[in-house]
Amino acid sequence: MKFGVLGPSTNTIVQPDFDDLRPRGVTNHYSRIHVDNANAVSNETFMAGAWEISNQTHDAVRRVLTCEPNHLVMGMSAVTFFNGAEGGSKWREAVEEIAGMGVTTGSEATVAALEAYGGIKKVAFLSPYYPTANAEVRNFLSDYGFETVRDVALQRPSWIAIAETTTEMLRETFLQLDGDDVDALIQVGTNVDGMRFCAAAETWLGKPVIAINTATYWHALRTVGIADQIDDFGRLMAEF
Repeated sequence: MKFGVLGPSTNTIVQPDFDDLRPRGVTNHYSRIHVDNANAVSNETFMAGAWEISNQTHDAVRRVLTCEPNHLVMGMSAVTFFNGAEGGSKWREAVEEIAGMGVTTGSEATVAALEAYGGIKKVAFLSPYYPTANAEVRNFLSDYGFETVRDVALQRPSWIAIAETTTEMLRETFLQLDGDDVDALIQVGTNVDGMRFCAAAETWLGKPVIAINTATYWHALRTVGIADQIDDFGRLMAEF
C-alpha cells in the first residue's frame, strides 16, 4: 500500500510520526506544500497563512500522484476544520476530484476516532492555533454532536515554532483542560510533537487522549482495509 502524504514544507513532525505508525508493507510518500515560515502573530495572520497552505495543496497533490499512490493522507489539518462539517467535506472532495482517489483529513479522522472509542459527548482540546481557528474546530466538532467544554489556543508564534512545542507545555495544558466534565481530550495541529505524549497521557488520565497525527494515520489504514493493531501509540492504534 502506498500512501501519498501532503504536508506543509515547514512541517517537521508529520513525516517521522507517520513513518513510526506504518505497518510492514505500507510506505509513505511525502509531498511538501510550499509555504514560507510566516509569523502567525494574530488571528488574522494565522488564518491567512492557513488559507495560503490550502491554496498550494492542489499542486502538491499533482506531484505526489506521479508515484501512483493508493490513497492520500493529509498531514495538515487547520483548514479541514474550517466552515464546519460541510466545509470540511467540500474541501476533501475537491482534493479527491483532482486525485481520483480517497483522501483522509485530520478533522474527519478525529471525529472517527471519537466515535471509535464510543460514549464520548464532551471534549476538551488544545491546539497551536489562534482563538479564531479554535472556534472553527469547536464548530466542526459541534456539527458532529460533540460539545467542547474547554479549549486552549497555544498561539505559537510561527509555523516552525509549532514543532518546538514542548512536552512541558502539553502536560501543563492538558492538566488545565481535564476534568470530570470531559470525556476525552484532543490535540490538534499536525506539526505538534504530541503523539507519544497523548499515548502516555491516556494511562494516567484514564480517558481517551487523541493526537491528530495518530487519528489521521489510523483512519487512513482502516479506510483502505488495513486492520493491523500497533502498540505504544495509544488505545486507538492498539484496539480499534
